[in-house]
Amino acid sequence: MEYFQSEGVRIAYRDEGEGPAIILVHGFASTHLANWVEPGWTSALQEAGYRTILFDLRGHGRSGKLYDPADYSPALLARDLAGLIEHLGLKRPHVMGYSLGAMIGLRLASDAPQLFGSLIAGGVGARLFEPPSHVEPVIAAMEANDPASIMDPAARAFRIFADHNKQDRKALAACFARAREPFTRQELSRIAAPVLVIAGERDDLAGPPGPLADAIAGGQAHVVPRRDHMRSVGDAETKRAVLAFLKNVTRS
Repeated sequence: MEYFQSEGVRIAYRDEGEGPAIILVHGFASTHLANWVEPGWTSALQEAGYRTILFDLRGHGRSGKLYDPADYSPALLARDLAGLIEHLGLKRPHVMGYSLGAMIGLRLASDAPQLFGSLIAGGVGARLFEPPSHVEPVIAAMEANDPASIMDPAARAFRIFADHNKQDRKALAACFARAREPFTRQELSRIAAPVLVIAGERDDLAGPPGPLADAIAGGQAHVVPRRDHMRSVGDAETKRAVLAFLKNVTRS
């Protein structure tokens, strides 16, 4: 891993391969390894001719840990991504984010439309127009001493995932308290890059991707059959759709 400083926070990243650059932004309670390396994304993208750049979000993996929810505002998370683009001197890279990573990508693409060549927003959909759900249950799940005491299924899944990835749960609780906020159609209308919104057919956390894609001028939607939030990211159909999208936007 290499490191750079963003807003005083040490951010860990990996830069591998050659070709057009694509930055991979993982989801909440995940890491660059769990979201992108282990499911085969880095190998698939590099075989397709892309330079893959992966990083751990603040509070996650090998990046700096903070315990004040104010340190995880969507604006700060977006500035970490912008800082990585600047640090590496990238010109209009592709960006692929999943769940929280997709929200970060959408936020930066709205605030700085000139930065991206394209954006893939996975694990998100119509629910981004609504206030965040499961906030208190997920925070409680991160703070619980005994995972067996967690009754909320979504919160329990995040806790199991966090423990599997050996995460700092106190930092994750602070992150979840602040990192997500709803989007407006006006904000999304500012996005200039082509965008693929992709979510599982059974992803109740994301909702259908179509309404979100419709709010973006260059947006298109893709539904992954029979997959939920946790299982969509590594699915072969997800990879097929993403690689086809990238091939099309790179060619154009």
